[in-house]
Amino acid sequence: MRQKKYILAVPIIIITIVLPLLAEDWPMWGGQGNRNMVSSEINIPHTWNIDTGTNIKWVAELGSQSYGNPVIADGKVYVGTNNELLRNPSLKGDRGVVMCFRESDGKFLWQMTHSKLASGRVNDWPEQGVCSSPAIVDNHVYYVSNRAEVIAVDSEGFRDGENDGPFTSEDATSEIDGDIIWKLDMYEDLGVFPHNMAATSPLVVGDILLVNTSNGVDESHINIPSPRSPSFLALNRHTGKILWEDNSPLDAILHGQWASPGYGIINGKEQVVFAGGDGWLRSFEIQSGELIWKFDCNPKDSQWKQGRGDRNNIIATPVIFDNKVFIAVGQDPEHGEGLGHLWAVDATKSGDITASAVVWHHPFRRTISTVAIQNGILYAVNFSGFFHALDVETGELLWEHDTLAAVWGSPYVVDGKVMIGDEDGDLTVLKTGRFKEVLSEVNFGNTIYSTPVVANSVLYIMTRSHLYAIANNQ
Repeated sequence: MRQKKYILAVPIIIITIVLPLLAEDWPMWGGQGNRNMVSSEINIPHTWNIDTGTNIKWVAELGSQSYGNPVIADGKVYVGTNNELLRNPSLKGDRGVVMCFRESDGKFLWQMTHSKLASGRVNDWPEQGVCSSPAIVDNHVYYVSNRAEVIAVDSEGFRDGENDGPFTSEDATSEIDGDIIWKLDMYEDLGVFPHNMAATSPLVVGDILLVNTSNGVDESHINIPSPRSPSFLALNRHTGKILWEDNSPLDAILHGQWASPGYGIINGKEQVVFAGGDGWLRSFEIQSGELIWKFDCNPKDSQWKQGRGDRNNIIATPVIFDNKVFIAVGQDPEHGEGLGHLWAVDATKSGDITASAVVWHHPFRRTISTVAIQNGILYAVNFSGFFHALDVETGELLWEHDTLAAVWGSPYVVDGKVMIGDEDGDLTVLKTGRFKEVLSEVNFGNTIYSTPVVANSVLYIMTRSHLYAIANNQ
């Protein structure tokens, strides 16, 4: 058994343009469309003390299970969690929740809650809440609920005293409740059968909203109830109208489809890249939905054996960088550790590019984490807790760090540092570069399932139960 050592004991007309980072906000999963977990912010601390409050700006209490990522835009912070905290006593029971806080001081503003699906854990796992990280554009909050609904919510909630439509039949309308603008029920209206949960984080490119539907297997883990239901959707973000859909994995879905899409302009053509539940990457022309290329992320002789085999699906998000797509494969964390792969794929090709587009391949253990790339180095971590720095051009391993715990989140690069949280509640901070240097390791007292993010000179760390806002000289 590996032993952990603490380094630092301190407790319409479609305009397809990538969403910019406004005023250094972090308005969606990955910050922007290419999903590269890198920030240009500076003066971000790597030490703090929760007990004394050193460098702690504020702390907000969440539910008991919190996944996804904090998202920060227009003076507000959004997180997905469950209903254990019971902010609104009239909305009792197990629910998925999106909470909104004021960025300046962490004051709770409003929440949007969703009851669990009656079908139970096969579609909507108990106590897991909302796992989707929202995307914020023009005061609209887009996310996927635990009920597999694509939701657009007013960023003011009902605090502005208005019920924005066309959806106006919310169950709760007090000033701490969320105000739905429109919603698309993928479960009821499209026949999508989410396995355990719907977890994709929406991608917004101009007027288009893109999601993976989470369609998957039933409780037998063999049968796919709705193989012809869409796996990938493009919607008009203003109305929720479907622009195009694709169900390419069909009956080849291995388990579930929880990944989030990525976006890039390659050879002058806008592409949206989806990770399918069959272990294939697929790139589509963003306006028409026409398939550009597909790539099998598993060796042809690999086999799916319900968590024991060496064929994997994809939970990580594809990162688009320098005309390439970077992705690693993995499985549901309940399946444990196992063999995986990390790929660099040439995205300039077309058709089935499995045999022709491998730039490099790095043997890697299973992961659910997304990579981060900066200054010629790719940072990746696997579920086993091994953190790798690779040469982004060749895939050469530069260094490895053992976190000594399972990792659910992704590496985050900011201010010459790369950060990673783990299941033991430790946040490890290393210096970026071709040689390993650990700067600090701080324990938060609760599991960190999420990825650190930075917005407007503040570092946000979310544990299962709390959100910490950290800044220098607090």
